[in-house]
Amino acid sequence: MSAVDDGEAVLLDMDGVVLQGRGTDPAIRSRALDNALDDRGLTASGSLRRALVRATYDDEFRAACEELGVDPPELFRAREERTATRAIERLSAGMRRLHRDIDALDALADRAPLALVSNNHHPTVEFVVDHFRLDAFSFVRGRDLGPEGFRRRKPDPHYLNEALDALDATGGVYVGDRATDVIAAERAGLDSAFLRRDHNASRDLDVEPTVEIGSLRELVGLVETTP
Repeated sequence: MSAVDDGEAVLLDMDGVVLQGRGTDPAIRSRALDNALDDRGLTASGSLRRALVRATYDDEFRAACEELGVDPPELFRAREERTATRAIERLSAGMRRLHRDIDALDALADRAPLALVSNNHHPTVEFVVDHFRLDAFSFVRGRDLGPEGFRRRKPDPHYLNEALDALDATGGVYVGDRATDVIAAERAGLDSAFLRRDHNASRDLDVEPTVEIGSLRELVGLVETTP
């Protein structure tokens, strides 16, 4: 990975990189679905419920909504709103913590502008930054609630490009813990740093990142500004 030049930035994923845990607990999404259905006086069980509780917005979800007589985009967004609210409640209660090497953020911010870009819901990402006082980030972006935000999640580079525009950056590096992060980085014209932690230590990648690291502290030595 080359040095970060003027006009370049360091972008980081959130779940598994900054925040412990791979993402929102599926049980939260399940309870959020119950809330959204209850609000509409509806219930779902069996294959119908399985189609509605999955994270994806697809033909099965839309078909299940049609069977219930509810608008698919509206129910999907309502479920995601409830999911974000419940996830924030768990974070507020201390159910998830930051990784210990988060102290590297300040050193990274001395070298380049930092952005947090996640597939998690934008309200959840904003809460993490505010709750844990992650002031090193100059830009924070989670995906929008609803089908359009779902379609723009990584490996689509949409939100990475949005971060680069917000920071007035022409390139840099994206740090993630999944293959989709590596692909999104490449599509956005960024170097990729694949971070291996306990949850992905033995994972085989079918894509090649620019560099692999075992800690955010290792990244500090790699992101040296060009004289």
